[in-house]
Amino acid sequence: MRILRATDHRQMPWKNGKGVTTEIAIFPGDASVDNFDWRISMAKVPASGPFSAFAGVDRVLAVLEGEMVLTVEGKPPATMDASSAAMAFPGDAATSAVVLHEVMDLNVMVRRGKFSAQSTRLVNAEIFGKADETFVLLRSDAELVSGETLGLGDVLHIQKSETVAFTRIPSDAWLVEITSLAE
Repeated sequence: MRILRATDHRQMPWKNGKGVTTEIAIFPGDASVDNFDWRISMAKVPASGPFSAFAGVDRVLAVLEGEMVLTVEGKPPATMDASSAAMAFPGDAATSAVVLHEVMDLNVMVRRGKFSAQSTRLVNAEIFGKADETFVLLRSDAELVSGETLGLGDVLHIQKSETVAFTRIPSDAWLVEITSLAE
């Protein structure tokens, strides 16, 4: 298990230049926004507009704060807020958002055909790393049974077959699981 502290996350401009994203993790480690196999980030979305296109990439988007109407080519518009489930969509589909209240989102992107991903709310105090890569994004303070304390924006990176336990279920946390599709 590794703790990725919020203060160590890297900030960079959006691919379309219209905002800033906070990169939490990327694989391979020396990859860029153009050649990653998978990437986890958060972004503040202050205004309505188009999303950056990512050819050959699948996305899973969750709203951590705020509210927006997400429109993805070929799908009906979806109103999303902090109580909504994450939404999966092709990164190369024309996508835009109408921001109703400034949004902070969690964005997981994987190279199509190489990896799959899912993002769900954390509902258990104990987490077993069943995926190739498992991450827990904390939106509130938490403590592990092993004694480590975590704060807002900190992320746990859990290895496959590893078990990590919180003293109690964090009040607001997201579980991100990334699985290799290689045989």
